[in-house]
Amino acid sequence: MAEYNLLVEQSALEYIDALGAKSERICKENLKKLAEDPYPGSGKGDKERLVVDGEKIYRLHIGRTYTAFYDIDEKAKVVQVFEVLPIDEAHKRYGH
Repeated sequence: MAEYNLLVEQSALEYIDALGAKSERICKENLKKLAEDPYPGSGKGDKERLVVDGEKIYRLHIGRTYTAFYDIDEKAKVVQVFEVLPIDEAHKRYGH
């Protein structure tokens, strides 16, 4: 049973839905892992905490193709995915 509620912002969901069927399935399967344990160093997935413009955010690499960015609201037990990008664009925007 999921420990966190997973919310995916509309723009991120639209991006995922526009991918090919296989990529869409892989992205959604990987995002579901965040509901079990969204923190880096635990659970499944290649997760990392980043500090961007003074703000703490998290990222999840999905295969070697996409990166999802998300926030964790520990009090509400909510993981909110706010952006999914191709991995190269993610590195340009958020650094590597």
